[in-house]
Parts: sequence; C-alpha cells; structure tokens
Amino acid sequence: MRKTPAAVASAVFFAVAPGTVAVLLPYLISGWRMRDPFPDPVMIPLKALGAILVLGGLAVLVNAFVRFVVEGLGTPMPVAPPDRLVVGGFYRYVRNPMYVAIFAAVIGQAMIFGDPWLLVYVAVMAIPVYSFVHWYEEPHLHKRFGADYDDYRAHVPGWWPRLRPYHP
Repeated sequence: MRKTPAAVASAVFFAVAPGTVAVLLPYLISGWRMRDPFPDPVMIPLKALGAILVLGGLAVLVNAFVRFVVEGLGTPMPVAPPDRLVVGGFYRYVRNPMYVAIFAAVIGQAMIFGDPWLLVYVAVMAIPVYSFVHWYEEPHLHKRFGADYDDYRAHVPGWWPRLRPYHP
C-alpha cells in the first residue's frame, strides 16, 4: 500500500477505534467527573501518575500508528494490513504497544477521575482484546510473515515490555 492512502486510512481508524475505546467509552462510563475517593495527599500524586499514563499512552499509540504507515507500508486495520512486519519503535519492546497504550490511557483516566468503574472497564475490555490477539492476530502474522514473526515473537513479549530493545 502507498504511504498517503495508508496514512489517511490510519488517521480515520485512529479516530474511530482507539478514539471510541480510549476516549468515548471512558467518557460515557465516568462522565469525566472528578471523584476523590482518597484524601488529597493520595489523590494529587495519583492524578499526576494518571496524567503520565494518559499522555504516555497517547504518545505510544500515535507512534505505533505512524510505524504501520512508514515501516509497514500499511495500516493497523485488519482489512488493510502492513506489507512488512513492523518491529521498530515501541514494537522493539512489546508486541502489542497499541493495546498496552490504550489500557494505560484508560487506567490513567481512572486515576485522574478517581473512578473505579474505568478499572472494571479495562478488565472487561482485556478479555476480547487478548482473545483477538491470540486467536486472530498471532496466527495471521505467523501465516503472513513466517519465520520472521516467529523469531520476533520468541524475543519480544506480548504484553509486558522488555527493558532492552529487540534488534532483529
């Protein structure tokens, strides 16, 4: 796929998929209303850490989407997958940086707004996400990229980032 159509499709997909899962649904659950279930000495650092998770998650997510266009010559959408295996950027540390980033952003919102229902949402959301990765993405990537994906998968964890970057 050419870079310009891939970039346009990725931008639309970014707004629709992560926008819905990490922004719209958390808003509908929490109303983004501030709750303070703990005293100020606890809530202030909790909100600060939450902001770091939200901003960090957004940065990782944007970087991963750009990687699909620039390095993979495709999109994160299953209907327009990359032509090349994406193993650069945050993909050198964890195989699923987009999902990890979305989880981090929603957990960060739970911390900022003091809303435990967002933590329940992340736990419930993790089940179909993990299932999709395990039963669709991984077999599809193995079929599409063969030994290159198998080597990558053997060296890079799926959900908990490694400390040192993977170099294929």
